[in-house]
Amino acid sequence: MRNWWRDLGDLVLPAECGGCGRPRAVLCAACRTALAGAEPRRVRPVPEPPGLPSVHAAAPYADAVRAALLAHKERGALALSRPLGAALAGAVRAGLRTAVPPPRGGGGAGGGPVLLVPVPSARRAVRARGHDPARRIAYAAAGELRRTGVPAGVLAALRQRRPVADQSGLDSRQRLANLAGALAVAPGCGRLLRRGRVVLVDDVMTTGASLAEAARAVRSASEPPREQTESADRDGQGSSNSASAFVYLGETWEGTGQQRKSPTTWRGGARHPVGPSKEADLESAGGGAGPVCAAVVAASPDAFGIHRN
Repeated sequence: MRNWWRDLGDLVLPAECGGCGRPRAVLCAACRTALAGAEPRRVRPVPEPPGLPSVHAAAPYADAVRAALLAHKERGALALSRPLGAALAGAVRAGLRTAVPPPRGGGGAGGGPVLLVPVPSARRAVRARGHDPARRIAYAAAGELRRTGVPAGVLAALRQRRPVADQSGLDSRQRLANLAGALAVAPGCGRLLRRGRVVLVDDVMTTGASLAEAARAVRSASEPPREQTESADRDGQGSSNSASAFVYLGETWEGTGQQRKSPTTWRGGARHPVGPSKEADLESAGGGAGPVCAAVVAASPDAFGIHRN
């Protein structure tokens, strides 16, 4: 008689570890240690692209970590999103600890809501894979952060304005040129970005070009509208930030278009001036002029150089 129960188990449990191929494990103990066994580190690519925020990574992009990320991204090993998300959450915490001081009066471990903004994959890649890897890992990371007391959500605010070439095979300068001006913030998301502590997230950082372009787009969209700034300068009055901002905290299944929605409402505080000379006040209101920091699951081993940390 055929071992039908083994076949049924393969439908429920992974056939092999995503890092080393050992049987019956999403990620074995040794590969979990390689992924998240060390304290996340500040990483800096060489050359460092202009505008790149402070970036923290959980592990070097090599060996078992590289294999796990590729299995998740290219082979649809979606069960890996949870351990990868836990590793990303650790990098987010490390980045927030070394970023600008948290807003006054903020709650939670991070001093206010943390908005994870994933760097989007190209549309053709999402269609081919059936999911957006960075976004899926970001949702898992947000869940892990909330379980440890950090009020976090995912704001998928970035969109591609134009097609870009495949990044593989391009050097750092070519990647910067390829991505220049390629990302924009979706309509309506600019105000939401000013209501939390923005952390750009991605699965892997190599040259840093994608994160630098994402930071440029977020900074541009996070600036108060010119007419609002001029009005605040004229009469010394700020605009109310009391409107509600909704950020979905649930997981998504990009391939099927389903979303488990669990919206949480975060309210802004009292009036805060928004003129150029009031940047510190805007920061204290819970928002800023761009990303606080960036975090990735893995980065090029060269970016972990001790002399650059």
